[in-house]
Amino acid sequence: MTHSRDPAASILADFAAAPLDLAPRRFGTVTACDGGLLEVSGLSVPVGAMCRVAGGRGKTFPAEVIGFRNGRTMMMLLGDTILLRPGARVVPEGHPGMLPVGEAFLGRAVDGEGLPIDGGLPIHTRLEWPAGGVRTSALDRSPVRLPFDTGVRALNAMTTFGVGQRIGVMAGSGVGKSVLIDMIAHGASAEIIIVGLIGERAREVSDFVERHMHDAKRHKTVIVAVPADHAPNLRLRGAMLATSMAEHFRAEGRRVLLILDSLTRVAHAGREIGLLLGEPGAARGYPPSALATITKLVERAGNSAASGGSITGLYTVLADGDNQDDPVVDTARSILDGHIVLSRELAQRGQYPAIDIAASLSRVMNDIVPPAHQQSARSFRALTASYEANRDLVLMGAYRTGADPQLDRAIAMQGALTGFLCQAQGEVVNLETSAAQLAGLLG
Repeated sequence: MTHSRDPAASILADFAAAPLDLAPRRFGTVTACDGGLLEVSGLSVPVGAMCRVAGGRGKTFPAEVIGFRNGRTMMMLLGDTILLRPGARVVPEGHPGMLPVGEAFLGRAVDGEGLPIDGGLPIHTRLEWPAGGVRTSALDRSPVRLPFDTGVRALNAMTTFGVGQRIGVMAGSGVGKSVLIDMIAHGASAEIIIVGLIGERAREVSDFVERHMHDAKRHKTVIVAVPADHAPNLRLRGAMLATSMAEHFRAEGRRVLLILDSLTRVAHAGREIGLLLGEPGAARGYPPSALATITKLVERAGNSAASGGSITGLYTVLADGDNQDDPVVDTARSILDGHIVLSRELAQRGQYPAIDIAASLSRVMNDIVPPAHQQSARSFRALTASYEANRDLVLMGAYRTGADPQLDRAIAMQGALTGFLCQAQGEVVNLETSAAQLAGLLG
């Protein structure tokens, strides 16, 4: 005859075996939820702190502190509000204002929280970096002195980038912005490549991860992806995570390429959060904090005089309706060290990448390339500008050959000039080859 164990005795035995935790636990309760914005009472934690909100069926949801109002803590969930109940318990977690960084992220694709999205093993790291960066003096940034090889012939030859430069790629939708970013990520010369895909389509994220996480550069690449359907604070957190990782590797003395696609989506996320908190929409609905956010992100890139490392920042800016007077475009143009403009008209002609050479500029090019290269680039620009200014006359047959020697040369070389700017997506042309081909083209 067998005797079953007494259930009460079993429970008491389990309690006796478990360690006794008498540490105090802080928690608050949800008192209001409006449009994804939570009001929590009884919990005093700083802005930027992460918390877990209890939901139905034993689940918990991550939330971030974004402000305070009337003695209550304002939070925003990193997901949706399904299964959230009034009075739900909120518990703080982690170190406020710190983000995970380190070598463990190389070769991985993660979300805005640093959690893997590539189906791989969990990422374990003890290294952290401030989400807002480490404030340094302006004199701690060394000047741009070395050229940066993008692998794209038109950029290397006509708008040469520098190591530690901040460049914007400005274009409307569907002009080839993502394709150009893909080409640079594939062909650029850098020790570490950090790619932040913020607010983009999930399909683009999947395609980018598939292309760049299966080639030879995987071991030095990190992808931080937060698609457009995610919460605005998670999108903003993703941009900060990508920038913090770049700063960490720069502090180790490495040369980092930071690609953030796109800066406009980051500004949109800042606008959503600012309007939720009651900030007035100033320039086209953007509250001041939204535009200040992108300024702070961009200023974190550059060269470090202390470590010798660098962050070369490449930021895409979506010019809505090809409007170059958009507040985000205007703000980005004023703080960046150069800008590449993609033209819808050139794209419609079949020129890819559709770089508008006349409108594009690298402010450090004259400091990092030899005089012969500068002269060749100026001659190329002059020929291109001459042809574009008289394009209609030439196509109508109204121009008489011999009236303008500069235009005659531009017409004769038009095919070669356009061919020089075109490049297949998988092709890589290094800096030296680009300069040599430019010099050979112009004789």
